[in-house]
Amino acid sequence: MNILVTGGCGFIGSNFIRQRLTEDASPLRKLVNLDLLTYAGNPTNLADLASDPRYVFQKGDIGDESLVARLLQEHDIDAIVNFAAESHVDRSIDSPEPFIQTNVTGTLRLLNAARRHWSQLPDERREKFCFLHVSTDEVYGTLAPHDPAFSETTPFAPNSPYAASKAASDHLVRAFQHTYGLPTLTTNCSNNYGPYHFPEKLIPLMILNALDGKPLPVYGDGQQIRDWLYVEDHAAAIWLVLQRGRTGETYNVGGLNERANLDVVKTLCALLEAKSPRPDGVSYTAQITYVADRPGHDRRYAIDCSKLQSELGWAPFESFETGLAKTVDWYLKNRSWTDDITQNRYNRERLGAAK
Repeated sequence: MNILVTGGCGFIGSNFIRQRLTEDASPLRKLVNLDLLTYAGNPTNLADLASDPRYVFQKGDIGDESLVARLLQEHDIDAIVNFAAESHVDRSIDSPEPFIQTNVTGTLRLLNAARRHWSQLPDERREKFCFLHVSTDEVYGTLAPHDPAFSETTPFAPNSPYAASKAASDHLVRAFQHTYGLPTLTTNCSNNYGPYHFPEKLIPLMILNALDGKPLPVYGDGQQIRDWLYVEDHAAAIWLVLQRGRTGETYNVGGLNERANLDVVKTLCALLEAKSPRPDGVSYTAQITYVADRPGHDRRYAIDCSKLQSELGWAPFESFETGLAKTVDWYLKNRSWTDDITQNRYNRERLGAAK
């Protein structure tokens, strides 16, 4: 199998590529990584794998149809896994336009190139070709405390410009399957966490701010609930769906770990106190600071991933406790990676409370 991965230098994409290139049982001949290397795309995430003969990196935009067409033909691509997206809700509130450009127009142009490539393949390969689109639970909107979790049939009700742009891209993928017959799959995931997570998101932001003695900014009352999914479990689910998912279907991927944001922050503080305590002996919880809530902040997300479990036999390997401990350990051991981002690639003053 020759795979084109878009957005492969980002958080989830790089973990997916790392898993594929280090998994002995992976039936992989070539993996092409197309990434524009915007602020959250970091080639350092995969630097140790750059010499793998199966790996090819190409800097570029998913909206560049001629470039995508060349890569598809030149590398004889059998499947596309689309991670490329603008993904930070706060940024979408400040400026929605880049999210429409990448997540909607970019996905459309990627689909156009994929359809032309697929239509020219021999019959046997056309039947095996797949376009897998990676999306988010935020397309479903928000849940009340006792509402059932989001399922694949939950109506879309996006509440942020980011969520609206992802919902639009999901609809485009569905439309290309229904109208043109392009073999597609879509996955909608809950909040990811783990190694290589860009530090504008909640968990890495809190770890780094705690270690740097900075405030731990929590939106509103901190009772917004999210379902937390360890990124390596998500990567494994995507690979399973790509191999065995039913064409045209959507699969929800959740960590089965609903937690309030404030509880997540307090758990991180406890882990850091055990692994890297403050020199003054004071609890990291003293750094928690409550800030004004985000406009239109969704109150609760929860994923029903029973379809993925029953049809494909998937289950998360990590519990929230084991996954979070691994995540804290990784950030403690990789301060050079975080320092490069926070000091050189990104202005820390722009980092605020996360979703």
